[in-house]
Amino acid sequence: MKTETGRVITARGVKPIVSVQWPREAFWLYGVVEPLTGWHFCHEYPHLDGENFQKFLDALSQELGDDMALMQMDQASAHQALALSWPENLIPVFQPAHSPQLNPIERLWQFIKRQFKGESFSNLQELRQRIQHELAQMSSLVISSLTSYDFILEALFHEALFYASS
Repeated sequence: MKTETGRVITARGVKPIVSVQWPREAFWLYGVVEPLTGWHFCHEYPHLDGENFQKFLDALSQELGDDMALMQMDQASAHQALALSWPENLIPVFQPAHSPQLNPIERLWQFIKRQFKGESFSNLQELRQRIQHELAQMSSLVISSLTSYDFILEALFHEALFYASS
């Protein structure tokens, strides 16, 4: 619920005033995006830990059904917990440390956070509802445009051509 701050456009000589709050309440939104189509899957959990990440993996695997997915993620300890049981239709790929710019979902999170710049929420439920509303309003085209890194699209097209020719 920490207020997102940053530069805003105002009339010359007008200093924007924003009430900033630093509460310690939080929830975690786990999510994946498919950059080519803009498909996304998000679930909310009370903590960032291996137990909740396992629940997310199981839910994602069920959502995918018979489809396979390559899942790119950072090296958070929850993502690498030894107790994790990776479903057969998910293949983990860990990006280099300290490189969030390589992960497509990070652009989606940044975009959503920008929608809340200068806003304060009175409680966690109000924030949850707003995030759910923002995600529901986002079209696949918008998500694709936010998350389509050239190097990812090139890799996807290269693999599609490889499998089409074999």
